Amino acid sequence: MRGHLPRLVALAGPVYGELLSGVVASVVGAYWVAGLGAPAVAAVTLAGTVENLLLGLVLVVASGTTVRLAHAHGAGDPAGAGRVARAAWRLCALGSLLIAVPGFLARDRIAAAFLDGEAAALAADWFTVAFPAFALFFAQRIADELFKGVGDTRTPLRTALLGNALLLVLDPLLILGPGPFPALGVTGAALALTASRAVALAVTALLRRRHRLPAPAGGLLAEGHAITATGAPFGLDFTARMGVGTVQLGLVAAFGVPAVAGYGVGYRVLLIVTMAFYAVRQAAAIEAARLTGAARRAGADPAAVVRSLARDTARLAGALGVGAALLCAAAARPVTALFTDDRAVVGEAVGFLRMAGLYLLPYALVVALGGVRQAAGAGRRAVVAVLLGLTAQLASGAALSGPFGVRGLWAGMTIGALVQLALLLLPVSRRRAGVTGEVPGPNGPEEASETRLIERKTPA
Repeated sequence: MRGHLPRLVALAGPVYGELLSGVVASVVGAYWVAGLGAPAVAAVTLAGTVENLLLGLVLVVASGTTVRLAHAHGAGDPAGAGRVARAAWRLCALGSLLIAVPGFLARDRIAAAFLDGEAAALAADWFTVAFPAFALFFAQRIADELFKGVGDTRTPLRTALLGNALLLVLDPLLILGPGPFPALGVTGAALALTASRAVALAVTALLRRRHRLPAPAGGLLAEGHAITATGAPFGLDFTARMGVGTVQLGLVAAFGVPAVAGYGVGYRVLLIVTMAFYAVRQAAAIEAARLTGAARRAGADPAAVVRSLARDTARLAGALGVGAALLCAAAARPVTALFTDDRAVVGEAVGFLRMAGLYLLPYALVVALGGVRQAAGAGRRAVVAVLLGLTAQLASGAALSGPFGVRGLWAGMTIGALVQLALLLLPVSRRRAGVTGEVPGPNGPEEASETRLIERKTPA
């Protein structure tokens, strides 16, 4: 490997392990809850959906923190790095307060808005624990990003493995109540998740003591604004994809229960492979911010650095996309058989995974290159490409589902990914490049306006 590839792989590997461990813990937790009956499953499903929506808001601060910190780190600016850390913790405290208090007070209404009867009551029980503990979730994300921003993706992996391992132990104990333990059901699942996050955060806090940053008192308000402005495209990207995924599920539901079940199985398999794309995305974002900061310090051209990084990111993401497509095509039937023996469901899942082979390569490129674009200051354009591409996905999928059935929806996913990729790679005029391609400066938006990244030079 040459160029940036070794660094990208070294950063992305632990991130992928961190993401994968979370999925495994979630699946195992869902298994224990499933034994409590359909109302419990519905309650936990709603809880997961609400947390994913809140994650979009958390990502604004978390992603902005990573990019701003990596930029300060690359620029050799410890005071700027300390300012980022202090501003991030203040945003975390404010965000936790604004979400936890209203969420706790409205927990019954939130549950009743989506569920009724026993399922709504169980969901409210979950929210009774989860909303006050939201600060743990938010704080852990910020603590992880403070490590990632200086290029350490291994420590977040270790704390994630610790927390998820504890969750695997606590789930059956608190949900089912064997021996002396009380059977707390859905509330037990929420308590197990809260306890695992609390332990992981405590360990992270101890580790952070070894990496104390300077604590400048001034400029925190401007830095807080810079963090949210930098992270907003990441949060909007995630929220838009979550929303379109919900609409897509509704379109699939029109083709019956086997189609929905097959899509659910196939989607879980895709989740395992596509998390590799998001790991590369995080690694590329960290590197893009660090390298532009270093280029500023050295008086070099940031555009040339980003151009080189984008090429290597595309190579790595392309290889992962092709590998994922081949894996899904070859392993679709045996992997699906691990989840169900219903022939109708298996047929739908296999069809989805094989059609996904056309979707995975452009999707891998969009996800990974989006990280470079957003971290280098071209986040608006990347988000516009995503929004237009997702719109094309839904429109083309709905149109094709008429003559081709549910497979028309799968084709729509490929069309949407191709539209996103084409828009992301569209050249930008020299006049507009100075406006849309700003490199975030370490002292906030006012400094960013002084440092232009010529976006038209950034390649596919």
